[in-house]
Amino acid sequence: MKQLEIISSSANETMELGKKIAELAPAGSIFCLTGDLGAGKTTLVRGIAQALNIKSVVQSPTFNIMKIYFDGIKPLIHIDAYRLADVDTDIGLDEYIGYETGITVIEWPMYIDNLIPETANEINIVNLGNDSRRITINTNDDGLLEGLK
Repeated sequence: MKQLEIISSSANETMELGKKIAELAPAGSIFCLTGDLGAGKTTLVRGIAQALNIKSVVQSPTFNIMKIYFDGIKPLIHIDAYRLADVDTDIGLDEYIGYETGITVIEWPMYIDNLIPETANEINIVNLGNDSRRITINTNDDGLLEGLK
């Protein structure tokens, strides 16, 4: 995988990065988001949703585990696997990961790593203090990488 590191100085910049990602990502793309609580994962997802013209309010689906937004130009599948750390039961998430006409974003992917395909893009967000974030993107998608530079 190739890597790109971006410094975001504000929540708005993080949302703008999300928008750019959505514009560049082909249908069926999967993005695995890692970072501490409050790092900005859901902020990035809100940017993706804005670029897809999703009108619904995007919140982290921690208690729902998954939220699907069909009201945009592409579906957005937003999964928060945090509560699945010790779950051994098949709950059908694999049917939505890599949804062929949409974009799938997975927060806390390490809890369902057996469901994540090797083609998934990885995004790690580190809170640098104040509103600054270091966002590291690992991908094999050259178009995405070039478009984000």
